Amino acid sequence: MSQSIGVVVPAYRPNPDRLIPYVHALVEEIDPEVVRVELDAPDSETLDALDVLPAVAVVNPVDARRGKGAAITAGFEALDTDILAFADADGSTPAESMARVVDAVLEGADLAVGSRRHPKATVASHQTVARRYLGDGFAWLARHLTDVPLYDYQCGAKALTASAWADVRTHLYEPGFAWDIELIAVSGAFNHRIAEVPVVWEDQPNSTVSPIDTSLKMARGLARSRHRARTIREDRIHEFIAARNDQRTLVEESSVEVTDD
Repeated sequence: MSQSIGVVVPAYRPNPDRLIPYVHALVEEIDPEVVRVELDAPDSETLDALDVLPAVAVVNPVDARRGKGAAITAGFEALDTDILAFADADGSTPAESMARVVDAVLEGADLAVGSRRHPKATVASHQTVARRYLGDGFAWLARHLTDVPLYDYQCGAKALTASAWADVRTHLYEPGFAWDIELIAVSGAFNHRIAEVPVVWEDQPNSTVSPIDTSLKMARGLARSRHRARTIREDRIHEFIAARNDQRTLVEESSVEVTDD
C-alpha cells in the first residue's frame, strides 16, 4: 500500500526564479500529494510569480516573519499525509537528493536527516570559510551534547512519519533555525529510528542567514534542545527545570489556516 507524502517548503524572501523550478522538480521526483509553501512576509510581486506553481502546490502567505521552525511546524500541522517532509526554498538540496531522504522513511526510518557532511555526500559548491567552520563547530557540539550522533544536523532536507510527528509536535519550541536540532534531539529521546542520508548539496551565496548571529542563536537552541530531550527521558533535574517553564510550544502558538486551493 502506497504512502501519501506531503512536502513543506519554508520561504522568506525567496527568489521565485529558483523556487518555482525547485517546486516543479520536487513534484516530479517525489510525486507528493501536496507541496505547501509557507511564505513569510511576501511582497505582491513574489505572490504573483508563484501563480505558475504546479497544481499540487499550496501557498500559505503570512504577513510576519515567523522563522523557519515556526513555518515548518505550521505547514506540518496543516498536512494530512503519511509522510511529512521539508526542503529549504533555496534548493541547496536537489530534488533527487530530497527524494532519497523521503525514500529512507518509506524504507522504515521514523526520521530521515539529509546530510551534506556525511562522507558519502557530494558538495557541489562550498560555503565561505567562516560559514564552514561555524557549521563544523556546531555539528561537533551537537554530537557531544545530544544522544543522536550524526555528521550533520542542519541540512535543510528532512522527512518523518506522521506517527513520529505526533510524538514530537508538542515538544518543539524553537521558531528559528535551531528547530532542526530540536527535532532531532526530541526524536532521539523517543527512541525513533533515525537515518542519516548523504545528499548532493550546493551552497547558495545569497542566503538570508547571518552566520555569526545565527550561530549564537543556534548554540542557545542546542542547549535548550538537549534540556527538552533529557526531560522526555525523565531526567529528574531537567524535569524540575521544565516544571518551571511556562513557554508555549510552537503548536500552541500556531494558528494554521488550511488552504485547499
